[in-house]
Amino acid sequence: MTFLPDTGYVPTDEDRAGLAAWFEEYDARSAKRQVEGMAEMAVFPLNLVSDDSAGNGRSAQWDREQFVATMTHVMGDGDEDITFESTRTPVFLSPSMAVVFTDSTMTQEGRSQQLRYADILIRRNGEWAFQTMIQGGWGDNL
Repeated sequence: MTFLPDTGYVPTDEDRAGLAAWFEEYDARSAKRQVEGMAEMAVFPLNLVSDDSAGNGRSAQWDREQFVATMTHVMGDGDEDITFESTRTPVFLSPSMAVVFTDSTMTQEGRSQQLRYADILIRRNGEWAFQTMIQGGWGDNL
């Protein structure tokens, strides 16, 4: 069982549903490799946090162009959809800020890969958008 920290904010059912719908749409765009559409769901500059092969923490900020170029390279250009089976644990800091921890299995071209990452999302004008991506192992590419 996962115990969430007491942030002082108790999310509403609407908060949870809105965030879940955002991830459903993001996963659908990811599955189809719609990188431009994925970029529409972000706030730029986008913060990235990772670690490198030497064990050092790394961070970077990407503009939209860098995000699109990197994600296009990482996701490839195959015709087969990518599938995601994800379990997400959102921690709401307020009605407009959430840190979401994700355990996911990504399957692409018959190969599966386990992913664990966190995203920081903000809500502006009623719409969620991701602003920070956190995942180990990518620091050498930042």
